[in-house]
Amino acid sequence: MSAALGLRAWGALGIVYLVWGSTYLAIRFAIETLPVFLSAGLRFGAAGLIMLAVVALLRGRSALRATPAQLATAAVSGVLLLVGGNGLVSVAEQRVDSGLAALLIACVPLWIVVLRTGLGDRPGLATASGVLLGFLGVALIFLPGGSGGGTDVRYAAVAVLASLLWAAGSLLQTRRPVPADPLALTTYEMLAGGAVLLALGAGRGELSGFSFAEVSAKSWLALGYLVVFGSLVAFTAYVWLLGHVPVSVVSTYAYVNPAVAVVLGALLAAERLTVAALAGGLVVLAAVAVVVTAEGRRQRRAAAEPPAAEGEDAPLAA
Repeated sequence: MSAALGLRAWGALGIVYLVWGSTYLAIRFAIETLPVFLSAGLRFGAAGLIMLAVVALLRGRSALRATPAQLATAAVSGVLLLVGGNGLVSVAEQRVDSGLAALLIACVPLWIVVLRTGLGDRPGLATASGVLLGFLGVALIFLPGGSGGGTDVRYAAVAVLASLLWAAGSLLQTRRPVPADPLALTTYEMLAGGAVLLALGAGRGELSGFSFAEVSAKSWLALGYLVVFGSLVAFTAYVWLLGHVPVSVVSTYAYVNPAVAVVLGALLAAERLTVAALAGGLVVLAAVAVVVTAEGRRQRRAAAEPPAAEGEDAPLAA
């Protein structure tokens, strides 16, 4: 990265780095007294309704137009990203520290490469090596005692599954028709994901015996932070970055966010990683850096060549 990016780009990157990195701790605080799926459903349902109003007011109703195929992609990707991704992170953080969950979610770029390979893509040697290195790091975290005595390995596995589903939702958007306006796409994803999360919460009996009066002020503040900053401010900055900064630079959030999450978890929640978990996490972050850098070079080479055939996705563009 370079200072040539400009203050606006650096500011937007800072928002994505810090805010998205802090959401893991905010999720932990939210689910202390709020049911898991209900809290996630309220977050994305509220954010989706706010985004719907903002897009309609600022860009007009025409910006929200979408074909049935585009709406279907938005709905399915919204379920994969927000229910499978964020929803399962909330589930995992019931028994997994927020910093450790962030390290496991950092596997998303690795899973994208794996999924693309399954669809016929051929990753370069550096990319393939980075993926293997990353999963070695995950294995270190899952070694006996690696995830810490207070961590349930089954819930840590849920975090790994969340990263896989987030990768699947991201990849889907590059291969299927989506609404032309990226904010409209996000709006529909949030509404679909929020609705499914609320339905899951109701189906699991989270509303039975639940009282809003029993929710702590800390959980309400955390939920508000997730809605306003995690789902609106940071995402808007992310969308702006995608249109003004190389994707290889934007993708650096994948290994900055976990570092922010680990530091905040240690400072504000007294979370402590074991030596094995820390070592595994550092290996994962190094692997993500290798993959993002290699894919960035690949993307720059592709940009210098004739346009790809329709349906071919750009490296890590999701």
